[in-house]
Amino acid sequence: MLTIQYRLDQIQEAARQIIAEAGEDRIWVFQGQMGAGKTTMIKALAKEMGVKDQVSSPTFGIVNEYESSVGAKIYHFDFYRLDDPTEALDIGIEEYFYGGDYCWIEWAEKIAQFLPDSFLLIRIKPESEINRTITLQHSRNAD
Repeated sequence: MLTIQYRLDQIQEAARQIIAEAGEDRIWVFQGQMGAGKTTMIKALAKEMGVKDQVSSPTFGIVNEYESSVGAKIYHFDFYRLDDPTEALDIGIEEYFYGGDYCWIEWAEKIAQFLPDSFLLIRIKPESEINRTITLQHSRNAD
């Protein structure tokens, strides 16, 4: 487990550390209370990976697709508004999760039973208005 503490003006450095720690993991699960900074961190990660498109939370559409500067596909999921976990199957999450592309997932607890066995868990905890603590853990589908 790795812990990263940062101020919001240091978010790009924190994003670089996450990318370095991720290794081969392509499924990244973001946990944190509402307003903790999950989408803000995803924007920073996308910037570090050279995404040119505008990055925003896919709360209503469930998934947004981006492409990195080297052509890697990144799928950003937000399951906050999902009422029934099986609705995720309707959008084909199994194809996304097992397709080898990056999948960055907010509110994964809503679809926990469908997560792959291996993923990078990124917990974001606000310490103040401008300070955050992130813990990174390579998981075997354990909360």
